[in-house]
Amino acid sequence: MVEENTKEYPIRTGCDRGFCHQAVGRQDRQLNTYDWLADVPGNADDTDLVEVQFKHTRKGYYHNVNNLELKKGDIVAVEASPGHDIGVVTLTGRLVKLQIKKANLKSADDIKRIYRIAREADIQKFHEAKAREHATMIESRMIAKGLGLDMKIGDVEYQGDGNKAIFYYIADERVDFRQLIKDLAAAFHVRIEMKQIGARQEAGRIGGTGPCGRELCCATWMKNFISVSTNAARFQDISLNPQKLAGMCAKLKCCLNYEVDDYVEAGRRLPGKDIILQTQDADFYYFKSDILAGLITYSTDKNIAANLETISARRAKEIIEMNRRGEKPLTLQEDGHVKPVKQHVDLAGGDISRFDKAKKKKKKKKPANSKPADGAKAETKKGDAKG
Repeated sequence: MVEENTKEYPIRTGCDRGFCHQAVGRQDRQLNTYDWLADVPGNADDTDLVEVQFKHTRKGYYHNVNNLELKKGDIVAVEASPGHDIGVVTLTGRLVKLQIKKANLKSADDIKRIYRIAREADIQKFHEAKAREHATMIESRMIAKGLGLDMKIGDVEYQGDGNKAIFYYIADERVDFRQLIKDLAAAFHVRIEMKQIGARQEAGRIGGTGPCGRELCCATWMKNFISVSTNAARFQDISLNPQKLAGMCAKLKCCLNYEVDDYVEAGRRLPGKDIILQTQDADFYYFKSDILAGLITYSTDKNIAANLETISARRAKEIIEMNRRGEKPLTLQEDGHVKPVKQHVDLAGGDISRFDKAKKKKKKKKPANSKPADGAKAETKKGDAKG
């Protein structure tokens, strides 16, 4: 049992070892798979295949040849080339076969073996190798810059035994990094492996928060990236604003594909945008639509919003069928009721001269209890004396 509590592999209370191996609850690792067969009897005995996850989004599949009692969250030492690597068991049982099929592992040679549950010495050596990753990444960037290579090294991952390092880089064009590999091997004295990743993979490794307020999908559960086109935004009537459609990776948001199938299916139930609805009063042209609600707004003018009428898709199809038979309904509304026209108020037609009248100055009234000033008193006494 491993009792060391670390940042890479924290220990949860109430569990046998490693992460909590129960199917419920959110696991503190990316690309977690909900094991809904965890409580089914005989699930673990169905196959010896085990899914093991390493740093960020890298996963591997291994044979449990030693029949170890493995559970979700166990830290294990697995076969690598060369040496061994340290990872966390993220899935066991029947679901692993489906995951292998999803990962497109066609060759049986890609499935290696699990050696043992990681010992304390394995964990210590693993953390020593992990502590070198950030400094290695910074120095490798300087080496690549010195060689004048147009590439960006986004992350470095050391193998569990420290004998190998994987350098993840981003490049727009093909890069000849043969000299870079020689310089990196001379600087760090390990076996070098270069892996090119895209902007979406980089965002998944770094992580972050999207505009929706949740963690990035590529950093939590997405493993396979499907191409996203602007047609997905058009089907959903989303404004083609590049700033709003782009995600943290500066590419189109992956979530644009989540609901596009529902919008396409709902859009098939709506009449075509180029169909004109004819009534006894006027012809109506398509203006806008609420796809999921099945409502369509028509205008009497082809270019601007004029006399807008909103009807259901079913009513629009009824009018289209009537027009094909040569009939014209009284109005677009189902009950034949004419929509009342809003009367516009002419503000200039009223009496606006009242605003030009000068305001009369009102005389201030003296209060009844007010006393005359001393000068007024003196004049009054003089008048009385003359009289």
